[in-house]
Amino acid sequence: MESFAIVLCLLPAVVCGLMEGLATTKAVEAVARQPEASGKITSVLVLGLALTEASSIYGFVIALIMLFT
Repeated sequence: MESFAIVLCLLPAVVCGLMEGLATTKAVEAVARQPEASGKITSVLVLGLALTEASSIYGFVIALIMLFT
């Protein structure tokens, strides 16, 4: 039962990885269509990736805490 809970905590990490790839793909497509807006697109992309990565790290830390306690 404990390992199932750990897997559930790691699920956000997997989903975040997939969504970060999708967001990066869309940003590259947007820059290809409008090169003059690349600075704004890049800054919004970095902010979104940072927030997404934070939720992934939270899930990973909770899984580690559950594993070693």
